[in-house]
Amino acid sequence: MREAEPGVGLAHDLARLGTWALALGDSETGGWGPRNRGISRCCLFLPAVVIMCASSDTIRSIMLAAHRHGMTSGDYAFFNIELFNSSSYGDGSWRRGDKHDFEAKQAYSSLQTITLLRTVKPEFEKFSMEVKNSVEKQGLSEEDYVNMFVEGFHDAILLYVLALHEVLRAGYSKKDGGKIIQQTWNRTFEGIAGKVSIDANGDRYGDFSVIAMTDTEAGTQEVIGDYFGKEGRFEMRPNVKYPWGPLKLRIDETRIVEHTNSSPCKASGGLEESAVTGIVVGALLGAGLLMAFYFFRKKYRITIERRNQQEESNIGKHRELREDSIRSHFSVA
Repeated sequence: MREAEPGVGLAHDLARLGTWALALGDSETGGWGPRNRGISRCCLFLPAVVIMCASSDTIRSIMLAAHRHGMTSGDYAFFNIELFNSSSYGDGSWRRGDKHDFEAKQAYSSLQTITLLRTVKPEFEKFSMEVKNSVEKQGLSEEDYVNMFVEGFHDAILLYVLALHEVLRAGYSKKDGGKIIQQTWNRTFEGIAGKVSIDANGDRYGDFSVIAMTDTEAGTQEVIGDYFGKEGRFEMRPNVKYPWGPLKLRIDETRIVEHTNSSPCKASGGLEESAVTGIVVGALLGAGLLMAFYFFRKKYRITIERRNQQEESNIGKHRELREDSIRSHFSVA
């Protein structure tokens, strides 16, 4: 009996909601192999909203294949979940300087990228420069945005310090871990990139942006809307040309879509602007689920590695004790 792959249950749940989720691991994003080439063909028989999480090169390959199958004319909505706030997913991410650039530009007109809400705070810009300078001193080259892990670690330390000071002022000690944890719940404070809000369960609310192509001729990509997790509110940005027009998204339940490979694909409901907003919010929720799965898997891997290190350490100590015991025995003899 084959063991179910991680995240399969999540994918099935999203499929029932009319959404297909795709997450590729590091070992799967290095090249466009047979497995990846079949992804676009699978999309032909799946719901009209596709959520992906992969490297920028793999996303480009998927979008090129989807475009060649006639899936980028408005019958499908593609969302890419970007976990690291990387500049490689922003404006011009379709461009590689190769013969496929024109085709990729056309394909990316149907792609929306969901990333973390980027801040313009001077404090964050200064923090970013300090991090980059520190990385360069280590002999590494880093010309990208400071990702969410660095920002999150900074804010986590800041939150701990705030909670610790409040606990100490209340007459408790730094050993009262339960009190410190309670002080971190259900509060809002100023982080390095802006307001940070923690809910009653100790989870951080996420703020996201949606990047889409606003000029199909030039291939320009811009932030078209923002989602604010604490308020549960999605706002379209003013003075932005939205990628969908009256004919761009035309998903119709009564129509059969004809693709270049003659594979029929039944679409799902008529869409207006409110429905499009609903799709975007649904994609954001799907992004949250994918990110939660990603962090759970990472935390589980770290726990296993620490346990293995501890076991190796215990084995080493046991071996040293045996050697000391043997030497002591022979010295007595």
